[in-house]
Amino acid sequence: MAQVITNSGHDDMIHDAVLDYYGRRLATCSSDKTIKVFEIEGENHRLTETLRGHEGAVWCVAWAHPTFGTILASSSYDGRVLIWRSTPSASAPGQASSFQKVFESTLHTASVNLVSWAPHEAGCLLACASSDGSISVLEFENNTWNHVVLAGAHSLGVNSVSWAPAIKSGSLVSANGGNEKGALRRFVSGGSDCAVKIWDWNPELKTYTQIATLSGHTDWVRDVAWSPSVLLKSYIASASQDKTIRIWTSDVTNATTGATEWKYKEKKFDSVLWRVSWSLSGNILAVSQADNKVSLWKESLKGEWDCVRKIEE
Repeated sequence: MAQVITNSGHDDMIHDAVLDYYGRRLATCSSDKTIKVFEIEGENHRLTETLRGHEGAVWCVAWAHPTFGTILASSSYDGRVLIWRSTPSASAPGQASSFQKVFESTLHTASVNLVSWAPHEAGCLLACASSDGSISVLEFENNTWNHVVLAGAHSLGVNSVSWAPAIKSGSLVSANGGNEKGALRRFVSGGSDCAVKIWDWNPELKTYTQIATLSGHTDWVRDVAWSPSVLLKSYIASASQDKTIRIWTSDVTNATTGATEWKYKEKKFDSVLWRVSWSLSGNILAVSQADNKVSLWKESLKGEWDCVRKIEE
């Protein structure tokens, strides 16, 4: 049953709302510079915490996989990324846990528009997309936060990042993972330079290198989403200010080098597109538009993408 939170506690526009892995906590963020955490119990919800620390509008919140604990990341117009952790109270075991800021990243000089956690098999990794044109990747390892910065990733600003599955498409076990742990560390980014770019971890250089540029959009790429599917193909969706989405697909075309060729199907809309999101199974794509319309898309047996449902306000 759907649940509507009519009193969010925010004093301004809400920019993001995300459930944790178990669907028991909801985090929201707003232009009022705060983050709200709600406990969800059946049809009831309860505001448990208000997190303050940002000095500008908070654009994005993201929960880490529970393997790493109860961790929430937030990004803001103030150019910072904050990491929050919840730990149960030792003095009152039966009471709700409390969130504390455990890390602050000040690597960027402009708004951080989106943060995205990698699949947990790849490690505790957080990619951050900034209007300063760079992407940073934070990694928690050996009890410390390390970072890699990809300066000039998109010259006019980075709007979004999305991680690939940790397992290579078409195989249950990754034969050439791309890092020491055997899991893929690869992500896609979209920018105001109209480009979609794919980055892969290079263990020798200890950084992420650009391995592909997917061109064709004629205006800002607002969002990108890599499908979690690990079947026969890889899927990436990109949504643009040019009122189109492109659904990119690839197969491994060279078994020796692992080179891939990306092809796309394009769909045109009557308004600017904001976000794209895949279902957990990776076969349904949700698209949101600036005119409050949402549509769901699915690939047919002929390889065409058909709209299977429209949701209009």
